[in-house]
Amino acid sequence: MANNPGAKKAIRKIARRTEVNTARRSRVRTFLRKFEDAIAKGDVAVAKAAFVEAQSELMRAVSKGVVHPNTGSRKVSRLAARLKKLDKAAA
Repeated sequence: MANNPGAKKAIRKIARRTEVNTARRSRVRTFLRKFEDAIAKGDVAVAKAAFVEAQSELMRAVSKGVVHPNTGSRKVSRLAARLKKLDKAAA
């Protein structure tokens, strides 16, 4: 347990930051789920729109420090590959 005021303040800061980061991570997952649903339905137009939103949200999480940059890039790359595969299958 924290004894000095600095340690107690650090605990408060960490709790606030954890709450914010959890909300941001949840928001990213929501956009990823929308993309997954569009892919599952096979709708290319909706999937492209969902991809743009998901990519934007992932990179925003990266810039906020919620997600590691390499993780964000890897996820975007995999989403793009799946979108490309769907696009070729539809064409």
